[in-house]
Amino acid sequence: MKDQIRIRGLRIYAGHGVYEEEKRLGQAFYVDAVLECGLRAAGERDELDLSVDYGAVCRKIEEVMTGKRFSLIEAAAEQTAKEILLSFPLVERVELTLHKPQAPIPMAFEDVAVRIRRGWHTAYVALGSNLGDRQAYLRSGIDGVKAHPLCRVEETAPVYVTAPYGGVKQEDFLNTVMKVKTLLEPEQLLDVLQELERKAGRERKIHWGPRTLDLDVLFFDGQILETPRLTVPHPDLENRDFVLKPLCDIAPGLVHPVNGKTAYRMLKELEEKTGLSVKTM
Repeated sequence: MKDQIRIRGLRIYAGHGVYEEEKRLGQAFYVDAVLECGLRAAGERDELDLSVDYGAVCRKIEEVMTGKRFSLIEAAAEQTAKEILLSFPLVERVELTLHKPQAPIPMAFEDVAVRIRRGWHTAYVALGSNLGDRQAYLRSGIDGVKAHPLCRVEETAPVYVTAPYGGVKQEDFLNTVMKVKTLLEPEQLLDVLQELERKAGRERKIHWGPRTLDLDVLFFDGQILETPRLTVPHPDLENRDFVLKPLCDIAPGLVHPVNGKTAYRMLKELEEKTGLSVKTM
């Protein structure tokens, strides 16, 4: 269990509600926040810079709650949680409870509240290109994810030159993998990646065919996900040395949630099976 900073009963007067009168007159809201973050370094060294300034967090909550009028407390809570995570890098997850004790309900009640839990996800994304300026296309993929306000590229592996996969005759690929922290959900991240592919001129005419930019979600936290649009972990990961090699450069101990093997073990087993090893540029 992560260390926590808890804020309870922060009173904020704001104008949120479905009814126009609620927006015009306003009412008191109360916020509880649980911030998950590592506090050991701050505790051992007694330095505020190593912790989260909870006074600043309270001011940020007030800023969001009073800066815009929301119809739903669900929306107010969502925006507040997002701003906390974006503004305080040490906060990994936040549980936010927003109370509306004066909600316009024509009967006796004690409280109405919503509680949400939001946090940073860790995704590993594979990048490949074998058309045009391959390095420029890879860079466009990395920079495009970096530019998204809800994503952070934490680490990028070296680039490898690899033979085409799947039996289609074509030019060699450049491949790499990046570690991404994101507030997006899996299919939201997929939307971002596919838009970057589209901007790079990606055409899906031939299965396993040439492409300007290919972006694949390999892992998303420890989730196992299968939808019509997305399968996580990537279903063919164990057979792709051009993915496993750069993945091992940044996360050799990453465990596959289905087969229980580390990235390093999967790569070694594949190399022993094929006798091949990809090379860096």
